[in-house]
Amino acid sequence: MIVSAPDRPAGATPALTAVRARAGLVALLFALAAIGWWSTADRMRGMDEGPWTALGTLGWFLGVWVVMMAAMMFPSLAPTVALYSRMARDRVAPLLFTAGYLVTWGAAGVAAFAIARAGGVIAGDVLAWDRAGRWVAGATLLVAAAYELTPLKDVCLRKCRSPLGFLLGSWRDGRAGSLRMGARHGAWCVGCCWALMASLFALGVMSVAWMAFVAALIAAEKTLPWRRVAVYGTAGILLALGLLLLAAPDAIPALTTPASDHMPAMERMGS
Repeated sequence: MIVSAPDRPAGATPALTAVRARAGLVALLFALAAIGWWSTADRMRGMDEGPWTALGTLGWFLGVWVVMMAAMMFPSLAPTVALYSRMARDRVAPLLFTAGYLVTWGAAGVAAFAIARAGGVIAGDVLAWDRAGRWVAGATLLVAAAYELTPLKDVCLRKCRSPLGFLLGSWRDGRAGSLRMGARHGAWCVGCCWALMASLFALGVMSVAWMAFVAALIAAEKTLPWRRVAVYGTAGILLALGLLLLAAPDAIPALTTPASDHMPAMERMGS
C-alpha cells in the first residue's frame, strides 16, 4: 500500500507562527512570574518574623500564596506549558492548564493554613520560638532533607522533569481536560516540592530572600541536566540549615529570629 505524503504548507509561515505563539506564551509566563515577585515583595514588606511567621486571615494568605506560587513555579513550568501548546489545538488550553496547576497549589495553601491553625489550637505556647518552636523548625528542615532522598520524591520529580512523558500519559481532550491535566501536573509538583515549601515556613514564609532561595532550589531540581547532583545538593543544603538552626541559628544569614514572647508560635501562624 502506498501512503501519500502529507500536504506541506506553502512556505514557513505556519511553522513560524507556531514558534512565535509558543515563545509568546513562555514570555507571558515569565512576565507573570516577574509581576508575582514584585507583588509578593510589596505585600510582604516588613512582615518577616522568621520561622512560623503569622499567616494572617485565610483570604489574605491564600491571595499571597497563589501569587507566590506563580512567581516561584512559572519559570520551571514554562517548558511543559510550551510543549502542551504545541500539542493542543485549542489556544485557550495552555491557559486552562496553567489555571488548573494553580488550583492545586491553592488547595495546598489551604491545607498549610489549616495545619497552622490546628497546630496553634492543639499545641498552644509549646511551639513558641523560645520553647519548642526552634526545634520544630530545625526538625522540619531535617525531614525535608531526608525526603529529598526518598523514592516518592524521585517519582514526583521525574514527572516534573519529563513534560512529554507526563502529557502523553495524562492526556485529556477538551477544555475541562486541560484543567484536569494542569491540576494533575500540579499534584505531582506538590508531591515533589512540599518538603521544600515546608522548609520555607520553617525559615520565614514572609521573607522574600528565603522565598527566592527555595525557588532557586526548585528550579535547579526541575531544570538542571544533572538531576542527582541537584537533588543531593538540595538535601545537603537543607541538612546544613537544619543543623545550624538547632545549634547556632544566629549563624544563618538572612534568618530573622522571632522575638521572645508568650504568644504561641503556631497560633501566630494561623491568626
